Amino acid sequence: MNIKPIFNKKQGQPIIIAGPCSAESEEQILKTAEGLSKGNIDLFRAGIWKPRTRPGSFEGVGRIGLKWLQKVKEETGMKVTTEVANREHVFEALKHNIDVLWLGARTTVNPFSVQEIADALEGTNVPVMIKNPINPDLKLWLGAIERIYKAGIENIAVIHRGFSHHGDSGFRNIPRWQIPIELKRQFPNLEVICDNSHICGRRDILSDVAQKAMDLDFDGLMTESHPDPDNAWSDAAQQITPATFLKLVDNLVLRKTTSDNTAFIESLVHLRSEIDEIDSELINTLGRRMQIADKIGMYKKENNIAILQTDRWNEILDNQIAKGKNVGLSENFMSIILRAIHQESINHQAEIMNKAQLEDLQGK
Repeated sequence: MNIKPIFNKKQGQPIIIAGPCSAESEEQILKTAEGLSKGNIDLFRAGIWKPRTRPGSFEGVGRIGLKWLQKVKEETGMKVTTEVANREHVFEALKHNIDVLWLGARTTVNPFSVQEIADALEGTNVPVMIKNPINPDLKLWLGAIERIYKAGIENIAVIHRGFSHHGDSGFRNIPRWQIPIELKRQFPNLEVICDNSHICGRRDILSDVAQKAMDLDFDGLMTESHPDPDNAWSDAAQQITPATFLKLVDNLVLRKTTSDNTAFIESLVHLRSEIDEIDSELINTLGRRMQIADKIGMYKKENNIAILQTDRWNEILDNQIAKGKNVGLSENFMSIILRAIHQESINHQAEIMNKAQLEDLQGK
């Protein structure tokens, strides 16, 4: 795919997208736009149609909100964007000259919905931003990008808004930064924008997540802003005033992607060489671990013992997570890596048992 950027920003100039979660009234939209127009805003965002988790919640003002966005363009000169979730949304947005469309997480997760939107976009050249699906599935995200691209849309960006999870967390949606990073690795020209509002779910950590995105060389931010956040009709806890948002942007520390400093380059090369050596040691160690798992699989097969030993697994998990904490490794990291190693061990032992069972059957 020859994906082209939507914004073409210069190095060191992040893409800035801001506006209310939902368009509530013409007055609210214009007041927000007036406050944001004092900054270098690339796109003014507002939800017109709001797919909510449960019926009965505010689900957007609908078509009339598009006229308010048109007025924002006329009065401030800012380009505007809104979310579309079906064919009719696309047609209405294009009819009202919306500059950029975006697909929400609930749409990206459904290939049928994405294809319906892609079909409606054929023959147009409107840029499209695609939020990650609700669940952490890179292939599903890629599939949505491919469907929109095959409709003839080349100017595509993605929005990282975090992923749903079960259990306690300081985030509304877990960032899982490695997923958008992998997407960026596969498509270096793809602009990746961080929706810190939906990752955080609360305003007190918005700036921390925004800075994290800049540190990871994301291309920009999409943040919800409202003139009276506490009384917003949707997602009040994660919205901030235009003045607060502009201050957040001003306080961002923007990192360079490289340096001409010879001492820096030499030090980096040395440290990366050390990392390469350690990575090789880790791979060799994991290989030896799997060889031992193979032997255990053979003993279990010979003695008709189940592969999964829950008590043993819980013991490993508890002990190694505790050891990880002692050397500065987070519980989340240790849990992820230990579960991956454990699953690979199970796969090895299952293969041995299945192979042995097949040989027994063939012998008979």
